[in-house]
Amino acid sequence: MQRITILGATGSIGVSTLDVLARHPERYSVYALSAQTRVEELAAQCVQFRPARAVVGSAAGAAQLTALLRAAGVATEVDYGEAALCAIASAPEVDTVMAAIVGAAGLAPTLAAARGGKKVLLANKEALVMSGQLFIDAAREAGAVLLPIDSEHNAIFQCMPQFGGKVPAVREQGAGVAKILLTASGGPFLTRDVETLDAVTPDQACKHPTWSMGRKISVDSATMMNKGLEVIEAHWLFGAPAEQIEVVIHPQSVIHSMVSYVDGSVLAQLGNPDMRTPIAHALAYPERIASGVAQLDLTQIATLQFERPDFKRFPCLALAFDALRAGGTAPALLNAANEVAVQAFLDLKIGFRQIDRVIAHVMDALPHGAAHSIEAVMAQDAAARAAADTHIAGLSR
Repeated sequence: MQRITILGATGSIGVSTLDVLARHPERYSVYALSAQTRVEELAAQCVQFRPARAVVGSAAGAAQLTALLRAAGVATEVDYGEAALCAIASAPEVDTVMAAIVGAAGLAPTLAAARGGKKVLLANKEALVMSGQLFIDAAREAGAVLLPIDSEHNAIFQCMPQFGGKVPAVREQGAGVAKILLTASGGPFLTRDVETLDAVTPDQACKHPTWSMGRKISVDSATMMNKGLEVIEAHWLFGAPAEQIEVVIHPQSVIHSMVSYVDGSVLAQLGNPDMRTPIAHALAYPERIASGVAQLDLTQIATLQFERPDFKRFPCLALAFDALRAGGTAPALLNAANEVAVQAFLDLKIGFRQIDRVIAHVMDALPHGAAHSIEAVMAQDAAARAAADTHIAGLSR
């Protein structure tokens, strides 16, 4: 029986994780759940799964959740704030942590899980993007197991030589990996006239053609910054340099990613676009369990298309490759500026095509220091957010 903490339980990954867990009550129990502001949704989850602990973002939210659970007769202990998140991620009772808090807010509790030697199911790519080698070193020193949840990285992991399940596999002698091929759907604007993208609305940007996701990650998919962050994550997970990682646009989202080997072989992982597949794979690894996802019917797939990304259409992807090559705190600057710019777009403060311009401005304006400590990374994160806010304030849509 594995005891699970889910960081970000009310988001799409958290909900999908609970769906998989509910299918296997003999294998898994829920130790703790967290949410930032969706208190009523978290309360309903607590009523169903009866976790020992629950964490929300504020004191007011904790008071509301406590009242809801008391009325339902549920004895879950309620807390709030970052320290409480770190506590439920590193608690000795916990075996596995689903790290599904979006953005930089997930770094501290995800790092706490790694330092606690947990089995970390990594859906928060920003933790690796921001802290890179620091995160990998912390996981290695504590004996934590990192299993990727992003469909692309999970696919790569399944196509890699396993070496006992340890990553990064590319660095292992004899791996024979020539290139990692990250697939991308291309988002909702793959074929739209680039000159019209200034007029894109948040609702249009969030209407992904194949995946159901939150608004922030949906915008990242539309700009392909999501894929850029995944390039940086792949670098750290699998030890591959930028030159060994290639992005391939595949609109059908059937092949989730591929690994090309020096002998000419290319291994691909295929499946229906449903996050329960990588979640179930990571939860049960190295075994397999039912996820609730329908089997892929290859006879119904008329075409599999592939093309190279256009960096003029997707400048955010080029910025991410630049940040990876620059190293140090450059990826942290990239991530912070992107989070601020995307929120400004969702709040109708800037246009869609201004997102990449804000990021480029911050990357040019701030020095890329050495990522020698988490404190240094967070200082650069704060500086990038301030610079992005200042730049946005001077822009007009």
